[in-house]
Amino acid sequence: MAELNQTVTHFVFLGLTNNRSLELVLFVIFFIIYLLILAGNLLIMVTVACDQCLHTPMYFFLGNLSFIDICHSSVTAPKMLHDSLIHQKIISFGGCVAQLFFLHICACAEIFLLTIMAYDRCLAICCPLHYVKFVNLKICGYLVGALWVGATIHSLVQTVLTIRLPYCGPNVIDSFFCDVPPVIKLACTDTYFTGVLIVSNSGVISLVCFLALVTSYIIILFSLRKQTAEGRRKAFSTCSAHLLVVVLFLGPCIFIYTHPTSNFSSEKLVAVFYTMVTPVLNPMIYTLRNKDVKNSMQKLGQCLPVCLD
Repeated sequence: MAELNQTVTHFVFLGLTNNRSLELVLFVIFFIIYLLILAGNLLIMVTVACDQCLHTPMYFFLGNLSFIDICHSSVTAPKMLHDSLIHQKIISFGGCVAQLFFLHICACAEIFLLTIMAYDRCLAICCPLHYVKFVNLKICGYLVGALWVGATIHSLVQTVLTIRLPYCGPNVIDSFFCDVPPVIKLACTDTYFTGVLIVSNSGVISLVCFLALVTSYIIILFSLRKQTAEGRRKAFSTCSAHLLVVVLFLGPCIFIYTHPTSNFSSEKLVAVFYTMVTPVLNPMIYTLRNKDVKNSMQKLGQCLPVCLD
């Protein structure tokens, strides 16, 4: 541990638990989950890319969501799995900064993408005759580019607010990865103003996007009264899957950045949920409820042996 009044060069993670046996059990569980995240999301990306029938805005966004989920989980999971096998869990100061930077890029990009997906569904259901005019793959490409620019700006703000603080000890982070809230608690200065700015940045983005999502679905619900029974069934199937993903991801984000208390145990549980559990659930939520994706995966499975031959 760095001595007081000396510049911190590294941080030490406490991890998920102090129980060595439990830590090894968690390693096996999270290793399997991480493999499922990679396999499930890669399968969706390949399926969307290979099937011309899925070259539509909705599935374009779904493929991008899978890409973000892989990136998001890969920021924390490999380091966490490695640390589960060793006694002292150390990360350099630069590595910590890089981790929280990419973590916030991926998290913010996913929030923006989920909001865009809600807007896409709202237009598709409420204005089907004008949908092609307002939403096409070219426009979708611009929207995805814009969300990455916005996510990068957000992450830069978070990172600059964090690294501008002086760190002179202690250097122990009661978590399994670097994020802004636990890191700034280690700064050897008053962080109240910085904390307010961070909550204003991350918390407001989460809340505003969540309100935009709720508004979109309220509009969709009102428009469904004019739809046929089959149209309502398809709309409910698509929107319920997306809404479930939104709740699973945005709920933990809003909790971490807006709750007033500092209960590290609950924060760890929530952090595990949105970094590991949500990315592995997304492919199952979308594929199990979507006939088009399942049919495309079946066709892909039939074509692969022929291609390999």
